[in-house]
Amino acid sequence: MTSSTSKIRPTAVAGSFYPGESNELRATLEGLLRDAKEQLEAAGAAGAVGAAGPQGRAPKAVIAPHAGYVYSGPIAASAFLALAAGPALERIVLLGPSHFVPFEGLALPGSMSFATPLGELEIDGEGSRDALRLPQVRVMPAAHAREHSLEVELPFVRHLFPTARIVALVVGRAAPDEVAEVLEALWGGPESAIVVSSDLSHYLPYEAARRLDRATADEILALGGPLDGSQACGAAPINGLLVAARRRGLRAQLLDLRNSADTVGDPSRVVGYGAFAFHEPE
Repeated sequence: MTSSTSKIRPTAVAGSFYPGESNELRATLEGLLRDAKEQLEAAGAAGAVGAAGPQGRAPKAVIAPHAGYVYSGPIAASAFLALAAGPALERIVLLGPSHFVPFEGLALPGSMSFATPLGELEIDGEGSRDALRLPQVRVMPAAHAREHSLEVELPFVRHLFPTARIVALVVGRAAPDEVAEVLEALWGGPESAIVVSSDLSHYLPYEAARRLDRATADEILALGGPLDGSQACGAAPINGLLVAARRRGLRAQLLDLRNSADTVGDPSRVVGYGAFAFHEPE
C-alpha cells in the first residue's frame, strides 16, 4: 500500500446519516453519549434487568445499530459508552453487513485509513494481514465504497478512541463459524475490542417490532442463534460473534432496546435497534 490519498476511504454518508461538519458532529456525539449515560444510570437505579450500565471492566465486544443518528444514535451511544468504561483501546475490529454488494465471505477495504469529519482512522495493517490469511477474507474496495454499516460507527470511535487503529470488515454471505474464525484470529487482549454493527427488525408496525426485537434480544442474551435476516440485517456478523462468545464463555448484557418510533419516526413502519455488551469471564 502507498500513502497516497487514494488509500483513504472517503466518507459516503456524512451529512446524511450523521453531521458532516466537525463541530456539529462533535457536539452531537457528546450529547448522545451524555444522554446515554443518564439513561443507563437511571435504568440501573430502577433495577432494570440487564441495564445496569458499563461498570468495572469494559466489554470485549458490543453490538451497535447503524441507522441515521436521529434514529439510532441514542442506542448506539450506549454501546460505545460501555467500551469507553475501560482503558483506551489500541485496536477496534468492526464488522457490519453488506447492503449493496453481494459476495461470499468477508471483505477488507484495501485502504490505509478511513476518513471521518473528525479526522482519519488508521487501518491496523497487522490485523488486516492476519485476517487475510484466512480463505474467507479478501480485499474488496467495492464492498466498502457505499457501505454505511461500518461508517456510522466510526465517528464514535474517532471521538472516544482517536489513536485506535481499526480492522474494517464488511460481511457478505458467511457461515457463523467462518466469521467466528476471523474474530478468533483478531481477538487480542484488553487493548482490542470488537464492534458488530447491526439493526434489528425492519418496517414492521410498532408492537409487532417490539415483540420480535424482544425475542431477538433474548436470543442474543442467551448466546443462542443463529439469527436470520428478518431479525437483524447484520445477522451474519452477529451469528459469528455468538459462536465466539459461547466458546469463550462471554456474558451478554442488554444496554438498550428501542426502535425508530421511540426516537423519531412513524409507528406504523419502524426499524428496531439494540445495543448489547459482551463481557469476558473474570
